[in-house]
Amino acid sequence: MPPLILDDSGWMTGTRHCVSPNFGPRPAGTVVDLAVVHSISLPPGVYGGDAIERLFTNRLDWNAHPYYGEIRGMEVSAHFLVRRTGEVVQFVSTRDRAWHAGRSVWQGRENCNDYSVGIELEGLEGALFEPGQYDRLAQLLIALLPRLPLQCVAGHEHVAPGRKQDPGPGFDWPLLIERLGWPGRYFPEAVRAAR
Repeated sequence: MPPLILDDSGWMTGTRHCVSPNFGPRPAGTVVDLAVVHSISLPPGVYGGDAIERLFTNRLDWNAHPYYGEIRGMEVSAHFLVRRTGEVVQFVSTRDRAWHAGRSVWQGRENCNDYSVGIELEGLEGALFEPGQYDRLAQLLIALLPRLPLQCVAGHEHVAPGRKQDPGPGFDWPLLIERLGWPGRYFPEAVRAAR
């Protein structure tokens, strides 16, 4: 896999770029210090197709699968997608606000999209992820550090409890923590307690 390096424009080398129109400016003076981990597969449980990219670029055929009717018209994105193969796709510059967390709060601060990077893992909420995805996710998070002062890595379930459950119980937080080698303070209390 190619090395990951974040450039001045907020685009990561070593990733495939698939530019999404679903982004906006961050509030002036915002410090991006949170990474939010999600899971996604379209249709649910189906891997390897182009449906995620089509969703994030507003090109999904809503009639192509019955499930798509439930998400018809959604305009969402993330900064990155880590495929099950370990490939990383970038949709939005880290300098911009991707539309990934929705209604959310972290440590008393609302609107996590304003100050976070959204990272989707190709997978089903609650199911297991591939070992290579943890390796690439760790590499991606480490590559963000030189330009973004990350202070925490949390799941969507931690910033939108009760509303979202991803990446879910199938995500191995202790494995990610081991791969990163970062202190426990970088992770939600619920994750630290489970170690």
